[in-house]
Amino acid sequence: MKRAIIAMLLIGFAVGCQKVPITGRKQLAFVPNSTLLPLSYQNYKEVLDTSRVVRGGSQADMVRQVGGRLRQAMEQYMNANGFADRLAGYQWEFNLIESPQVNAWCMPGGKVAFYTGILPYTQNEAGAAAVMGHEISHAIAEHGRERMSEGVVSNGLLTGGQLLLGSMSSPQRQQTNLLLLQAAGVAYQFGRQLPHSRAQESEADKLGVIFMAMAGYNPQEAVSFWGRMARAGGGKKPPEFLSTHPSDERRIRDLQALLPEAMKYYKR
Repeated sequence: MKRAIIAMLLIGFAVGCQKVPITGRKQLAFVPNSTLLPLSYQNYKEVLDTSRVVRGGSQADMVRQVGGRLRQAMEQYMNANGFADRLAGYQWEFNLIESPQVNAWCMPGGKVAFYTGILPYTQNEAGAAAVMGHEISHAIAEHGRERMSEGVVSNGLLTGGQLLLGSMSSPQRQQTNLLLLQAAGVAYQFGRQLPHSRAQESEADKLGVIFMAMAGYNPQEAVSFWGRMARAGGGKKPPEFLSTHPSDERRIRDLQALLPEAMKYYKR
């Protein structure tokens, strides 16, 4: 059993690494899309089936138009830069959902949900492109696949540690070892899981602002949008080290630093 777990982890590390488009960051991604995408599409269908989807009107048309322009820009980039295979099995969909939630997301495989509650903050088509570009970039960068792959590894290490310590210890010692494993879990959360989540968010910001520029939207609107979101946040937010997302200040500062690069791709 222990040998099987170790072998699985070694194979995963050996064959499951790839690079993120644009940033070039190496990531672990050995969970196949043939497993991930059907789960994504089923979850998306369940959301639509239990939500009030806005099928017509200017706002729904705008969401679909922004999505179509971003999709075209992203596919052109991926095809021209050797990443075309990453889009295999994608089934793009852009839906506006009636909800006060200030939110939007994109599931693996290009399934986008945009909530009406975020529209007062996007204010215009370019603002919507800033949000959607960020969310779609999570899918393009395969962050969901990466998180699932890392989850397999971390669970395998935890199980292996439990088996190893359990086989070597008396019942009293096993209790101490259990506390050590729990402490290791906390250390992993704050030392790896949360920082890595924030890094993925920042990476999606970078890809998103470049892709929106490629699609013909002024990337400066991304800074304006996040400024509006920061001002509307109100109240105290948890310290950045406790959050899955960068602080508003860091996000705005990083986007401002990215503008010169993004503007190179902007075609009015």
